[in-house]
Amino acid sequence: MAGGRCGSRLTALLAAWVVAAASEAGPKQAAMPEEQSLVLPMTASNWTLVMEGEWMLKFYAPWCPSCQQTDSEWETFARNGEILHISVGKVDVIQEPGLSGRFFVTTLPAFFHAKDGIFRRYRGPGIFEDLQNYILEKKWQSVEPLTGWKSPASLTMSGMAGLFSISGKIWHLHNYFTVTLGIPAWCSYVLFVIATLIFGLLMGLILVVISECFYVPFPRHLSEHSEQSQRSEEAHGAEQLQDAEEEKDDSNEEENKDSLVDDEEEKDDFGDEDEAEEQEEDDSPDAGAEEERSDTRDQRSLREAQGEGEPEDTAEAAPEQPPCSAGTQVAEDALRQRKNQHADKEL
Repeated sequence: MAGGRCGSRLTALLAAWVVAAASEAGPKQAAMPEEQSLVLPMTASNWTLVMEGEWMLKFYAPWCPSCQQTDSEWETFARNGEILHISVGKVDVIQEPGLSGRFFVTTLPAFFHAKDGIFRRYRGPGIFEDLQNYILEKKWQSVEPLTGWKSPASLTMSGMAGLFSISGKIWHLHNYFTVTLGIPAWCSYVLFVIATLIFGLLMGLILVVISECFYVPFPRHLSEHSEQSQRSEEAHGAEQLQDAEEEKDDSNEEENKDSLVDDEEEKDDFGDEDEAEEQEEDDSPDAGAEEERSDTRDQRSLREAQGEGEPEDTAEAAPEQPPCSAGTQVAEDALRQRKNQHADKEL
């Protein structure tokens, strides 16, 4: 009996020991950390690390299904980062809206390659093999870099980061009002409108105060002197305008006088010409009578010549026609010359 009791006690002790050992081993196994991720989370405070060396960055959101599908591939790529001599990072756009604005991220997931501060957009799939070939084959050299104002390190993108960070804070505040406090969405919008108006009024007041601080008013006597000087300048300008107008009037009067004198001279010249023409017309009747007399004389001479030259018989008249024709031509030429002379005198 005693031996059976001792055996039962030993088995009970062994069972208690096994249970205690199992209970101690359970918490130790639960406390073992998971495999450490080699992907470095990037924030607004440490993002400048990508300005040195070679980096690959992934922009994601926890609610994005496409981002979740590439998480395992991105982890595998990060584990091979030492072999590829590249650092791998990720950016949560919900927690870091400023960085998403600095890189101007509009689609998710978004991948960027950085080499000594020069950034390029990677538009391939987020698969480990494609990422590895992109680095080993240096395909990034054929991609146009983000330079100038598009560079994340530029002043323009810094301002964009500020705007995105402000919008992120407003979004978080809106969620706090609607989700945590249970305020309706339209009430949240009204609060934001009122806050915007108040902020604008305060900024305007600050600008007015700053302008008053830097604005130095002129003394009173200086202001009066400046007003007098302005008045004197205006009066002097008015006098100059009056003088100019008077000079213009004088010049116009002189021109009118000159034009009148020229018109009178032309009239006198025309009058002299008319008198000369009248005298010529008075003299022209005598000259015309003499010319008529001379014409009648020539015509008589022609008739006499023709009468003398007429043959008695028709047979004898044919050889004597040339002398008669020559005489008539001479008379006609003389008449033409006289008519021409008469026309010249009339002109």
